[in-house]
Amino acid sequence: MCKAIPALSNTFSQFFESERAGGIVLVVCTVLSLAITNSPAGQGYLNFWHGDLGPLKIEHWVNDALMAIFFLLIGLELKRELYVGELSSVQNGLLPVFAAIGGMLAPALIHYALNAGTPTQPGFGIPMATDIAFAIAALALLGKRIPPSLKILVVAFAVIDDLGAIIVIAVFYTAQISLVYLGGAIIVSLTLVTLNRKLRVMWLTPYLLGGALLWFLMLKSGVHATIAGVVLAFIIPFAAKDSNVESPSYRLEHFLHKPVAFMILPIFALANTGVVVDAGWLTSMSSVNSMGIMAGLVLGKPLGVMALCYVAVGIGWCRLPAGLNWRHIMGAGMLGGIGFTMSIFITQLAFATSAAEINASKMAVLVASVVAGICGYGWLMIMSKREVRAPR
Repeated sequence: MCKAIPALSNTFSQFFESERAGGIVLVVCTVLSLAITNSPAGQGYLNFWHGDLGPLKIEHWVNDALMAIFFLLIGLELKRELYVGELSSVQNGLLPVFAAIGGMLAPALIHYALNAGTPTQPGFGIPMATDIAFAIAALALLGKRIPPSLKILVVAFAVIDDLGAIIVIAVFYTAQISLVYLGGAIIVSLTLVTLNRKLRVMWLTPYLLGGALLWFLMLKSGVHATIAGVVLAFIIPFAAKDSNVESPSYRLEHFLHKPVAFMILPIFALANTGVVVDAGWLTSMSSVNSMGIMAGLVLGKPLGVMALCYVAVGIGWCRLPAGLNWRHIMGAGMLGGIGFTMSIFITQLAFATSAAEINASKMAVLVASVVAGICGYGWLMIMSKREVRAPR
C-alpha cells in the first residue's frame, strides 16, 4: 500500500493558496470582460486589444510574451514534481501521467470524430488541456471534505496536461519554420545548458537574459514563442531539495506564483474572453466544432481520465494514492474538463484567420468549463457526504 501523505509540503501549499485566490481573480476578470464586450463600450474594448504596441499587437504581447512566463512557471512546477514531488518515483508518478494522457486523448478524439474533414478539424486540440487555477479553485471550495492526495493528483495531471498541450502546439499549430532563427534558438539553449551542467553557474541573471533571447528567436522561428518558457524552465539549475532556497529554479518558481496568478492570467482573461453574445449564440453552440469542444471537455475528460487510470491500476503499473478511491478519480476527471486558459489559447492558434470561429469556440469553452466545474464540485461534494455517512 502507498504511504499516507500527512500534510502538503510548504511549496505545494503556497502554490495551492496562490492558485486558489488566482482562480477567483480569473472568474472576476472573465465576467468583467464579458460584461464590457457586450456593452456599448464593447467595440472600443476589443479594438484596444487589437491595437499595435511596437512591433506586435497588444493581444500578441499578451499571448506570446506574457504567456511564455506562464509556461515558464508551468515548466518549473513540472520539474519540481519530477525531482521531489508526486512524480519523483515511478509508482507515484505514473497515475497522473496516465490520467493526463487519457484526459488529452479522449477529448481530442471526440472532437476529431465530429469534425474530421471539415474546416474546423484544427480545433481538436482545444478540449485537451486543463486549467490549473480554476480546477484548484474548485477543490479549495471543498476544503477538508477531500483528501490532500486528490489536490496533489489534480495539480500533477493538470501540469502534465498543459505540457502535452504545449507539445501539441509545437507539432500541430506551428507556422512556417525559419531554420536560421530555430538554429539560433538551439545554440542559445545549448549555451545555457553548458552554463548549468558544465560551469555550474547558479545566478539567475544569465539564464533570464538568455531566456529573453531564446524567446525572441523562437518568435521569429515560427515555433510558438511560449515554448521558450518551458525550455528555459528545464535548463535553470535545480537543487536536490525543494526546500533549498539557494536553488535558482525554486527561487524563480516561488517569485512567479503571485505575478502569474494575479497579473498574467487575469490580463490573459481580459484580453481573450471578450466573447460577443449575439442573438445567434445558441445556434453557434450547435455547430459540430462547438459540440466537439463541449463534449470533449465535459464527457471526454472524465471518461479518458477514468478509463486509462483504471487500466493502468488494473494491470499493476501504478496504484491509487492513499485516501483516494475511484469516485475521487472520476471527480478529478470532471474538474479536468475546466479548459479555459489553455483551451482559449489554442483556440487563438487553431482559428487565427476566423474571428467568428474564435468567438464561437471561446463561448463553447466557457460554457463547457462552467458545466465541468459545477459537475466536478457537485460530484465530489455528494461523494464526500456519502463517505462521512457510511458506517466505519
